[in-house]
Amino acid sequence: MPSRRELANAVRALSMDAVQKAKSGHPGAPMGMADIAQVLWCDHLQHNPADPAWVNRDRFVLSNGHGSMLLYSLLHLTGYELPIDELKQFRQLHSKTPGHPEYGYAPGVETTTGPLGQGITNAVGMALAEKVLAAQFNRDNF
Repeated sequence: MPSRRELANAVRALSMDAVQKAKSGHPGAPMGMADIAQVLWCDHLQHNPADPAWVNRDRFVLSNGHGSMLLYSLLHLTGYELPIDELKQFRQLHSKTPGHPEYGYAPGVETTTGPLGQGITNAVGMALAEKVLAAQFNRDNF
């Protein structure tokens, strides 16, 4: 398992390379958020790359969708089905890695984000839905 620093630096390197190859994109967010994101992703979020739709997973919502290479790098490096060839197609037509994350294109992307502020409303809606489901279905020994 790579160290925290190695994983954060790999996120930075993949993000820089993808933005450079695409000749467009926003490298600032992945560069600045790599350390925080890898700690959150690896030490606090409950998720399963082998089962991205696992019902008890935590949801990661990247509100600033223009920093999408941060999310794509984390997904790739932590074992989600997002091969390096998809990262090389960042921001290209029909790729799994569009400029802003889009739900349904890549496993592990929980919601489509783009306009700033959209992420918080999506995250609040997801949290409220989980609370309703928990009240209805969570039972002892279930």
